[in-house]
Amino acid sequence: MGNFLAGKVIAVTGAGRGIGRAVALAAAREGARVVVNDYGVATDGTAPSSEVAEAVVKEIEAAGGEAVAVADDISTMAGGQRVVDTAVGVYGRLDGVVCVAGILRERMLFNMTEEEWDPVIATHLKGTFTVFRAAAAVMRRQRSGTLIGFTSGNHQGSVSQANYSAAKGGIISLVRSAALGLHKYGVTANAVAPVARTRMSANVPMELAGMGSAEDVAALVVYLLSDRAAEEGITGQVYSVAGAKIAVWAQPCELRSAYASGGWTPETIAEFLPGAVGVDPMPMLSRLSEMEEAARSGARPNAQ
Repeated sequence: MGNFLAGKVIAVTGAGRGIGRAVALAAAREGARVVVNDYGVATDGTAPSSEVAEAVVKEIEAAGGEAVAVADDISTMAGGQRVVDTAVGVYGRLDGVVCVAGILRERMLFNMTEEEWDPVIATHLKGTFTVFRAAAAVMRRQRSGTLIGFTSGNHQGSVSQANYSAAKGGIISLVRSAALGLHKYGVTANAVAPVARTRMSANVPMELAGMGSAEDVAALVVYLLSDRAAEEGITGQVYSVAGAKIAVWAQPCELRSAYASGGWTPETIAEFLPGAVGVDPMPMLSRLSEMEEAARSGARPNAQ
């Protein structure tokens, strides 16, 4: 057992499998007491079971750690609150939450149904909000704590996962808002975009460049939960981890602008926008042909 998180209480959603499980186990190894949350569903959000969360608790206990299972659905306010209430009720405090839980319902935008949109947004985005909201109230009183949301490189856009991409983009904005709103209380908030082969990424129609393991991601998360990260003032950031590579994403900013002294008309915009303002090219757009060809042939092109 290490001591990077000694004395801390950490709650992890989606902790029954994959990256969430790796985070829960890594946090426990570094001395944290862990709340293991998992609704125990299939990748599309169906067939819930409490067994997966309880199995991870047993793993942690067998290794000499402390953990408790919460099998609630964090897409509900009550479920998110129960994760936080369990941490405070059992261990007396809450030092960090890591929101990994997510599902997939893949469909092209023009065919996507409400039943394919709503549960994905609810699990990823609302599920992060419900836990963040409940945890923030505790951490504000403590004047310390860390919130970690899980996003994806797909926040740039996706051919056939508009629901997932929209949720992941929303999580980044939620994290930045939490960082701004909670800074004066000593609470930090960051996002992690993992590149690792898991149950959810197994059917991605490309080979992700620099594919790493869940344990690579867990190591970064443990650091972000630690006092050392807080002392460095790390907040409002989006980090990706892909095997041996860790990267930080740029903050949103304006690239170029133009001004019209007499106000804009469609004609003056047509004159100024293409040349003076221009565009910021979409990296994924330039790779659509390669991706479509790979899908037809069954190959997996590298994704940067």
